[in-house]
Amino acid sequence: MNHRGTSTNHSESKQRRRGALGGVLAAAVVTGACGASPATEALNEEELAVQPSPIVDARRSLAITDQPILANFTLARVLGQLVSTSGVSGLTATQLFNQLWDTQNPAPGLDADALSPNCTGSLNGYPYECLPAPEEGAQAACDPFAANSPCAYIPVGLFMRFDLAPADGRHCGEYRVVFAKESGRFPTGGQNRNLLIFEAAARNPHDEQGIRGCQRLVRAFAELSDIANENTRRTKLEQIYFDGYQEFDPVISYENFGENPHGAGQLRTNQFVQPDEPRIWNLREYKLDKECAPTCTLRFVPVTNKVNPFGPLFDPTSQHANAPAFQAEFVTQVASLASNGATEFSMNTSDVFNSGQSLATSLSTETNYPVQFGAGPSSFHTAIQTALTSLGSTLTPVDIVKRAQVQACAGCHRFSNNANLGGTMIWPPSLGFTHVSERDVDLETVGGVTRFKISDALVNLLLPARKQLVENFLNEVPLPVRAPADPIGGRRVH
Repeated sequence: MNHRGTSTNHSESKQRRRGALGGVLAAAVVTGACGASPATEALNEEELAVQPSPIVDARRSLAITDQPILANFTLARVLGQLVSTSGVSGLTATQLFNQLWDTQNPAPGLDADALSPNCTGSLNGYPYECLPAPEEGAQAACDPFAANSPCAYIPVGLFMRFDLAPADGRHCGEYRVVFAKESGRFPTGGQNRNLLIFEAAARNPHDEQGIRGCQRLVRAFAELSDIANENTRRTKLEQIYFDGYQEFDPVISYENFGENPHGAGQLRTNQFVQPDEPRIWNLREYKLDKECAPTCTLRFVPVTNKVNPFGPLFDPTSQHANAPAFQAEFVTQVASLASNGATEFSMNTSDVFNSGQSLATSLSTETNYPVQFGAGPSSFHTAIQTALTSLGSTLTPVDIVKRAQVQACAGCHRFSNNANLGGTMIWPPSLGFTHVSERDVDLETVGGVTRFKISDALVNLLLPARKQLVENFLNEVPLPVRAPADPIGGRRVH
């Protein structure tokens, strides 16, 4: 199967299994499901009725960074489970880790997998910088699980992203585990930081019921807010992520990282292993790909960063072949970008325009959209202004491009910190380059429990909106009307 989610015999087999389960669930509704187990019982009428939501504590249910809870969410466990759920024989967690980082090396690479994709200097027709040793590619020959390993990683957060569930409920949103390179904890590690964000798209076992089929999983997270005992919360989260909760598959299943009919889920990285100049924060995206021809393999494959158009396409004078089509499409996004809500404005970029890297640095303007766009005048500026005028908006074309910047990785993580987005909207900051910090100097102690710090953007804007969405969903408050594939929370990424 390729990383776009095209089906193969393997995925067809999975679909047959799920289709059979759907038939059982449908039959259970018709017959009353006398004696049915929770693992196969469809949502009954009582569950579909309003059950009041707990008052959600965002730091217990949505953004969990308490060190005691995270202790058992190790990188070895996550990678090991990806391997075991794939059924690929002979593959180890260390080999999968090495293969991931060999994608940063030019061919032939450093790991033993001769067929693993290596860096060619471009992806999707746009620049894609190779990062060989001593940068990120060095990890292709490093054991992260060895004692005192220079490429060891620590867990720094679990993030519940039901807001990313499509409106038609084709999956139940993303459930994330974030790891940071341990070297970044220390003052000497400023040029040796790296984050891995495993973003699993949880399968909806009741997709015939649409988004309501996600209720039990969403409620499980909401109910963490009412559990005072940290060990009890940890046990429940481990069950959800590694064992499966009721009829929901384990979050950490290889299928949830792109190897599914929707191509949903991914691994994203926030890379800054930069011992030498120039030092550039580089954000990238990967999907898992299982192929059997006839021997089965499991590999991470670099893909485009979603909603991350190649910056020079914003340049009104660009000679790039894709610039005219991109600029025409961008004008159609003005209405959604002009929304008054800070958590509502968004855009959707056709993948042909997306780059495989997002550079959050003053040393490059590649992903700096306002700089690429310029002050005008130009026909592109005029087209955006015409769209704004038709909406009765007082925003300017530059405001719209600044809002587009927020949607891209580099904007959300750095360029948009404290940016004036027009009207009275100021975008809150990250923690410099990240939204959760692994650095010892940033650790917080709350109620006697040490936890990793999260950004102002999360605390003051994004988490309150996600909390309200979860509570509204469980309380049967109608969700905003969205197109079937659009996220119920409005924003597509981050």
